Amino acid sequence: MISGVVTGQVWATRRIDGLPAGAFLEVEADGSGAKLIAFDVLGSGVGERVLIAQGSVAAGWFPGPPPPVDALIIGSIDPDPPE
Repeated sequence: MISGVVTGQVWATRRIDGLPAGAFLEVEADGSGAKLIAFDVLGSGVGERVLIAQGSVAAGWFPGPPPPVDALIIGSIDPDPPE
């Protein structure tokens, strides 16, 4: 899994049938600074820290035939842990 910060949104005029409601977001990975595009069903926004699953784990989340998505935002990381 990868943790990172959402840095932007990806906009498209068309979308594949079968994708659930959600958005593609650009995420900068912690440590490496590498950027990737991840599918988000949680409603994350720019500046939020998120946790990402990749590969078959990400594709396996979708019901039916897996869409061409290989990075999925699976969690939002709270800025401060509860006391």
